Amino acid sequence: MKIEHIILYHVRMPLRSPFETSFGRSETRNCIIFEVDAEGVTGYGECTADYEPGYSYETTGTSWVILRDFILPLILDQDIPSPGDLKQRLAVVRGYNMAKAGLEMALWDILGQQQGRSLKDMLGGTRECVDVGVSVGIQESPEALVKTVAGYLEKGYARIKIKIKPGRDVAETTAVRKSFPKVRLQVDANSAYELSNAGALKPLDDLDLLLIEQPLSEDDLWDHHHLQGMLQTPLCLDESILSARHARQALEMDACRVINIKPGRVGGLSEAIAIHNHCREQDVPVWCGGMLETGIGRASNLALASLPGFTLPGDISATDRYYLEDITEERFVLNSDSTINVPTGPGLGVRVNKAALKKAALEVMVAG
Repeated sequence: MKIEHIILYHVRMPLRSPFETSFGRSETRNCIIFEVDAEGVTGYGECTADYEPGYSYETTGTSWVILRDFILPLILDQDIPSPGDLKQRLAVVRGYNMAKAGLEMALWDILGQQQGRSLKDMLGGTRECVDVGVSVGIQESPEALVKTVAGYLEKGYARIKIKIKPGRDVAETTAVRKSFPKVRLQVDANSAYELSNAGALKPLDDLDLLLIEQPLSEDDLWDHHHLQGMLQTPLCLDESILSARHARQALEMDACRVINIKPGRVGGLSEAIAIHNHCREQDVPVWCGGMLETGIGRASNLALASLPGFTLPGDISATDRYYLEDITEERFVLNSDSTINVPTGPGLGVRVNKAALKKAALEVMVAG
């Protein structure tokens, strides 16, 4: 496909409620939306980088500059045979996986529309709907957390993930487990611990958790190996896994026993599929994480999570979990069995509400 024209939108959307993790509190969600024209077809993608560098060094600001000065000049007026070819084309740009993933997503959308195929079918998905859960930010107290979790269980979510950090971990998790003995429960530290203080997580072994996500630094596979040896609960890596190579290394050294696959973090759907395939060969469960995506990114995540190796519920909550007004016409709704339907239309299978997109845009860049 020949890339003829690209528009970037830096958008900021208010969240329905604040979302707090170990690295900060968010009341709005920033991202970059791609609108890519190729051979008479328009595709959309989403760069999940946020405004602040808490989760990653990559922000909307830094991605904007890298896209403008380096990435877009490499692809405008160029023929890209397939989305999978983008990785090699952009190999001269180190890092910036989220920017690259957003662009690749738009190419998948274009290809699907050209071929009349859904993203699910192109990726090899096998499910019409996927199991999902909800991620709950740090609350004021264990009691407040229990109340918040109860609200999501009433809405039909069957898997709960709670954010933790030092001093806000065992008491909170114990309170949720005692209140809801049967719920599928997991915790996420977002790299808040060091090996020297991670022993505080040992009591979580008694709480029947699905997993403990990313307790240690994002660049430290070896210390995760040591910590996994101290715990019965499976460790799951998120920030540490930037490629299929990292996934292979982590599993070889027993740094984790579950992997959270986020297409934005690993550079796109093609690399996400490679991680999925390797983990499936090793009989290692994976699940699809979330970055508070708009309906564009959420549609992509649902298609990815329909692949057979995604055996744990993903962080792909319903639209109304995050936004009063999204930028897609479609609203993703939670089914009674804690699943969400995978889009079936060509490409991403969603229609962008251009008025809502322009309303949310802080800045617009036109290239080509």
